[in-house]
Amino acid sequence: MSVKFPRPLLGFVACSGTGKTSLLEKLIPALRARGLRIALIKHPHHDFDIDPPGKDSYRLRQAGATQTMVASGKRWALINEHDEPRAEPQLDELLPQLDCRRFDLLLVEGFKHENYPKIELWRHELSRPFLYPDDRNIIALACDKKPAITPDIPVLDLNNTAAISDFVREWLLKQTV
Repeated sequence: MSVKFPRPLLGFVACSGTGKTSLLEKLIPALRARGLRIALIKHPHHDFDIDPPGKDSYRLRQAGATQTMVASGKRWALINEHDEPRAEPQLDELLPQLDCRRFDLLLVEGFKHENYPKIELWRHELSRPFLYPDDRNIIALACDKKPAITPDIPVLDLNNTAAISDFVREWLLKQTV
């Protein structure tokens, strides 16, 4: 089943160390410069904490709050604690938490085994196998060198953020027609 969402969403997937976050750090400002409002969901493969130890909110959360909201005039964050270990979240569980009125495009880092449109990043020196063509949701490859395979989808230069931005913009225009 394909992920359903009222806004276009596009993922960036690859093995760890390929540069997904580094690419997105450059791509988001490039897309914003084109007038797009961007939201992002990232799936880390490790435990994380956005609330620094020692801060009041951290101390109160550690005291046992199952939900903690930290808010200011600049931003707010809601932290949900689970009493028991759970399975990794599915993308469709997280999507309803987003306010679709605030963005035009949702970028997703990770969730590579779910069914939604994705660009696969690939670095020659890592010598990892491609997810493509086994994953038919991959709409383009972004590679640092010409791949040995001959894909039937676009191959982008991983080091050319402008070209990737152009591709994303063209893809997005096709989604909204």
